Amino acid sequence: MSGTIQNNLMTVRQGDSFVLNFEIKNKGKPVNLSGASLLMQARDVANNLIFSLSGTMVDAIKGKVALLLSPTQTNIAVGDYNVDIQLTTADGSVNTIWPANVNQIGTLRITAQVTVPV
Repeated sequence: MSGTIQNNLMTVRQGDSFVLNFEIKNKGKPVNLSGASLLMQARDVANNLIFSLSGTMVDAIKGKVALLLSPTQTNIAVGDYNVDIQLTTADGSVNTIWPANVNQIGTLRITAQVTVPV
């Protein structure tokens, strides 16, 4: 699974898989995510939706959730896309968990691939 995350930049090679694992904590203690959902959306510069991806609870009680970017999601044009990841808790609260800095927009950078399945 290839890709990197640094600050507000997520970089993935075109057509590759990338797993994002999150462990949600509050004051160092796991947050119970029972009944919560995780959503990631990527949009182009014109704000057109490129893809929307729901997270998978790995261990809701321990605050563990994952997003799996599949080759379908990453097999898009090379370039930069606006992205964020939001957690909606069971009580309906919505929190953007990435990027963590509220003054930044997340960027999904798709880089070129060389090997193309035949």
